[in-house]
Amino acid sequence: MDPLVRATLGLQHLIAKGTGLAVSLLLGGYLVCWAVDPPPDAYNAAALALLAVTLVVHLYRRLKKLAPEDAGRRDVQLFTTLTTAAYAAVLHTPGGLDGPYYPALYALMMVAAAFAKPAAAVTTVLYAACLEAGLHFVAFGQTDSQKLWIHAGFLAVFAFLNVSLFRAEIARMRRLSRARIQSELEKIKEAARSYRLISAPSSERHRSERGDDEDRLLQSSVDEIHQAVTFALDLLHRSLGLTTALLLSVDQRHEQLRIQELVSDWNGVAPGPFSSRDGIFGALLARRETITVAGPRAGAHAIYYALRPEVGALCAVPLIEHDQIRGVLVVDRSEARAFGDPERQLLEAATHFILRALENERTFGRVQRAKTEQGKLYRAAEALAAATTEASVIEAAVNHAREFAAFDFAAVTLFHRNSASHEICAVSGDGSDALVGQQFRHNTGLVSMAVANRHALPYRGHYDAARQVVFSAKLTPPAMPSLLVVPLVVHERVLGTLVLGSAQSAAFGDDVRPTLEVLASHMAVSLANARMLKRLEELATTDGLTGLLNKRALIAAASEKLRSAKRFQKPLSVLVGDIDHFKRVNDTYGHDVGDVVIRGFGEVLKRAKRDTDIVGRFGGEEFVVVCEETGDDGAKLLAERIRQELEATTFQTELGPLKVTCSLGVATAPQAGQAWEQLFKATDDALYASKRGGRNRVTVWSPKLQGAA
Repeated sequence: MDPLVRATLGLQHLIAKGTGLAVSLLLGGYLVCWAVDPPPDAYNAAALALLAVTLVVHLYRRLKKLAPEDAGRRDVQLFTTLTTAAYAAVLHTPGGLDGPYYPALYALMMVAAAFAKPAAAVTTVLYAACLEAGLHFVAFGQTDSQKLWIHAGFLAVFAFLNVSLFRAEIARMRRLSRARIQSELEKIKEAARSYRLISAPSSERHRSERGDDEDRLLQSSVDEIHQAVTFALDLLHRSLGLTTALLLSVDQRHEQLRIQELVSDWNGVAPGPFSSRDGIFGALLARRETITVAGPRAGAHAIYYALRPEVGALCAVPLIEHDQIRGVLVVDRSEARAFGDPERQLLEAATHFILRALENERTFGRVQRAKTEQGKLYRAAEALAAATTEASVIEAAVNHAREFAAFDFAAVTLFHRNSASHEICAVSGDGSDALVGQQFRHNTGLVSMAVANRHALPYRGHYDAARQVVFSAKLTPPAMPSLLVVPLVVHERVLGTLVLGSAQSAAFGDDVRPTLEVLASHMAVSLANARMLKRLEELATTDGLTGLLNKRALIAAASEKLRSAKRFQKPLSVLVGDIDHFKRVNDTYGHDVGDVVIRGFGEVLKRAKRDTDIVGRFGGEEFVVVCEETGDDGAKLLAERIRQELEATTFQTELGPLKVTCSLGVATAPQAGQAWEQLFKATDDALYASKRGGRNRVTVWSPKLQGAA
């Protein structure tokens, strides 16, 4: 039955996928038949309606991009149908395939080559050639194939040229667009670094892999600073009658000055950069105070002009932040009048305004980033709280960790306190097959030390594979410059570690390390909850003494197997076993020995059953085995094997060796009943028949035992 169902579903799937192409072929064949002998108008109207409906459906699926995984098949269906419609239209024009409207087919091939998948475009060209061959030889009875080859060749040439030229141009435009966008992003980031909105480029990889939110935030901050600084420069320009007012950023490492913002009436300003030692700027950086120059010498200090205008006075004011010169505000005017104290005070006030604008944007950026990080942590906490198994907790934690840091390797270890060992339970990245599932003893490696000290290691995330051990000497992750081992701690108890590694240097700096530690704490709580839930489920479904299913779980599982057996018309047998004279064992040897005997019987049942069978303790010394796809004979053989193995088992007690036996009853559905209550009652009747017959035996239910108990 199962193969038949799978074959039917596969056939349905194949029909669903091939219907569109089949309709195109059907319409193409109808077009050839129409050219041979035009059918009645009613048939033509039906074919035209089918063609129109098919085109509308395929266009809708193409425009809405339905079933993206089948994009190639969707394109084949659309463009073969369009080809059929185009040939039908050309045949209805003066001259037919030799007329002036035939080149419309070349245009259609160009469109197919431009917008369809390459394989779909090739299929469309082949379909057009086959359709034209059918019209050429079958419909019109022409034996000269030269014209057919010419048409087919031009169809292929137009498609190929369009692929070569049109797609190449599209690819070129995409490359240019990406390069232009990347250039603009680099400019924004360079401006952000000069304003100290972001750190050095070494951490850019993390930022770029976190998404576009960071870039948008940077662009917004840079725009706000640009507007604030430009506004200040423009006010100075208007109020002081300046020729140029500009803000220079200071790169003390390279001893360079760069124009950051500019307001000027003169078009001859050089792009820079400029040496910080030229003009008055070297003195300004050394003296860290405002410098004013007036008269003929002023023009010589205006190094930012490529074509120098008349400069009568120049003033440079340093922007000092946290005892560091961040920039220089420079103004000049053509009038040879030195900048007085009120004007210098105004310029210094402008520098304070600019510095305040910078600090405001930095603060705003930090707040926005903190808000974004909190949102990510909230989503991570939600996902971890929803995870109910250890595997789902680990998967959710690793997936959300990628939102905070870029890493190429991830592993989760669990610490087994009783055996003082660690288990690598999940690995992602290179070398995962060799590491997952491995165990190692507690040692002096980073994982063991992180567990022992409850602190993330190594310091600052710098990892040297030649000197540091992560798991053990034999179990090593790929060599990477950055690695972080974060302990999973809940209520001062360490459950394991989260290990992250990156091929990028300084990947786990102070900007991501605290967040990863918070994520690890959430992961630890969720892991503890998952373990507790698993334990509760085990307590709710298993017998505490034997580890087998308890009565409630056994009845639920047996009822499900019974319904499945009834649906697929398969036999199902139930065995009920009971230890003979068990009360005598308890009275003679004590309940502790009785518990040992019950556990021993449970172990015998576990060894004897198949993987598909279920075993449970029904209560006291009574056990049940449910065997699917098993009849009376197979169930009896299993029961005899259980009986013989228990009989051969010796239990050692303080009063000497102890041997026990068991009686078993067997019943099979549907003969003994189709409902669980009926089937169990029949099995119980067979069990009592075994006990009445002398015990230590197996009885198979038969109708004559009905109600014998």
